[in-house]
Amino acid sequence: MIWVRKIHKWASLLIGLQVFIWVASGLTFNVIDHDKARGNVYRQTLITKQSTIANKDLLPVEVILKSYPDTIELNQANILSQPYYLLTQQHGLYRHLPNSYHIVNAITGELTLVDEQLATAIAKASYNGPGNIKSVVLIASTISDYPKQQNPSWQINFDDDLETSVYVEQGSGRLVGHSNSDKRFADFFFMLHFMDYGTEGSFNTVQMMLFAFITLWLTFSGLIWTIHMLRKGKYRVKKL
Repeated sequence: MIWVRKIHKWASLLIGLQVFIWVASGLTFNVIDHDKARGNVYRQTLITKQSTIANKDLLPVEVILKSYPDTIELNQANILSQPYYLLTQQHGLYRHLPNSYHIVNAITGELTLVDEQLATAIAKASYNGPGNIKSVVLIASTISDYPKQQNPSWQINFDDDLETSVYVEQGSGRLVGHSNSDKRFADFFFMLHFMDYGTEGSFNTVQMMLFAFITLWLTFSGLIWTIHMLRKGKYRVKKL
């Protein structure tokens, strides 16, 4: 019975600590500015000019598909007011999962790569803050600001008061999002609240499963301890 008591006490301590973290992080969510927490203080809709190019001026889809036979999906895309074909070679269930693309100029048919110059231009078009670009980095591993993003992305950092970072996906030219110090502060408490201690960007983690297992042990050990106390006559109903 000693081991049952020890399991119950340690499980109570761990669960109590996490409950305290839930309460503290939940209270934090209620007092922070939710608009700032999204990281979009200096974000604006991508500035694009009205295109004067008609569909008849674009290369036929059949020609493009003939050059890229492995394409499983083709979409028209507008990147900085220029028409492109976005060819999907590998399609994940969600766009942040591993995907493979080709970007083809819809007029010339040339393959376009989202290099540092193009990524920087996309980032500038989505930014309306006072800062200037201080660094550009290609991140092929996990992005701390967007842990779900599994595709290589350009990180464009601005020297404004919020330390804004803009992320552009290398394969598709998609604007992944903006992040800044306000968003990172909120993300820290989201990490605590959802027990995402491995920063996977998900609540379906090993830590959460372990917590559920510990909770189950707390229940069983408490039940066993209660039955033991009843059999020992520790609980008695007082007569009125």
